[in-house]
Amino acid sequence: MTEELLTVGRVAELTGVTVRALRYYDAIGLAGPSGRTPGGYRAYGAGDVERLREVLAYRRLGFGLREIGELVDAPEADAVARLRRLRGLLCERRDRTAAMVRAVDGELEARLQGADRGQPAAFGARLYERIGADYVPEARRTEPRIAAQVWAALGDARTVLNVGAGTGSYEPPDRQVTAVEPSAAMRALRPAGAARCVAAHAEQLPFPDDAFDAAMAFSTVHHWRDPLAGLREMRRVARRVVVFTHDAADAAWRHRFWLSRDYLPEVADLVTGRPPLDALARALGARVEPVLIPWDCADGFFEAHWRRPEAYLDARVRRAVSVWTRVGPTAELRAVSALRDDLASGRWAARNPEIASLEAVELGLRLLVA
Repeated sequence: MTEELLTVGRVAELTGVTVRALRYYDAIGLAGPSGRTPGGYRAYGAGDVERLREVLAYRRLGFGLREIGELVDAPEADAVARLRRLRGLLCERRDRTAAMVRAVDGELEARLQGADRGQPAAFGARLYERIGADYVPEARRTEPRIAAQVWAALGDARTVLNVGAGTGSYEPPDRQVTAVEPSAAMRALRPAGAARCVAAHAEQLPFPDDAFDAAMAFSTVHHWRDPLAGLREMRRVARRVVVFTHDAADAAWRHRFWLSRDYLPEVADLVTGRPPLDALARALGARVEPVLIPWDCADGFFEAHWRRPEAYLDARVRRAVSVWTRVGPTAELRAVSALRDDLASGRWAARNPEIASLEAVELGLRLLVA
């Protein structure tokens, strides 16, 4: 018996999905027709429709297309591993949603209390930073060469406090770590087995003097309400302090880095009013070490893809970096569109001929060690 084949229009009717969406799924290799009609037109067979229904089921659960691709392409022989992967993704989504609800509840309570006192409660961008709903932890993996520099700076410290810990990607695995993270959403994204995490702010650490051998902070100082107060708190609770940060007052890095120079000049406004590096170093009594960025950096911070410009076209990469959220959607869209055009035309390569031969660059990242 000949298998019934369905046109894209007929499949659209059956599934309630637009023809445009079906063609997009086909173009990216997620789900498409594999058969041919007698007239030579591509058409969907029963297996194609079944795969499409599976894709649509995952979409209704809220999964991204990349996650769906990993799930539907898993070998049938590994059904148990596939189900475990699905369960893990669902648990992550549940935890993130629960964290968002807690954050909203806290903000609602604060607003109601403020209204009761006749005062406005805090609201706005800070809420969405706490929620962190679009953060993509998979794009912020530990870069081993930078981690080695950070961990070496910790010396022989056995107990380590990680302030502004986020998902904990740079917490040393061979030390006793305590994490501090104010965001409920970020705490929910910490992996199973991660260090104990305390809800607190850098400016008010809930620990006695000299409670730890060392305190570290990785790419977080720029988010603190009062960076100098936070650093003094770290100095109070630990005998050694290691901070990975950026020289905000050094305009040279913005000109050396093609992304901020040619596409996103708004970055300059983001560092206005931030304490310069020498003020941070003085607050700690710290020495300053430059941190080089390897061309194949595994971590996805703002400057990480300096030799891989096409990475910035990926929304998942951008969502893992606060800069893109802070400059706003208009600047982001303009920058990404211009970069895409320049990559296609060859203008980006013509502007940056020296980059292709570099193994690592210095773009203003610093390590403060006290």
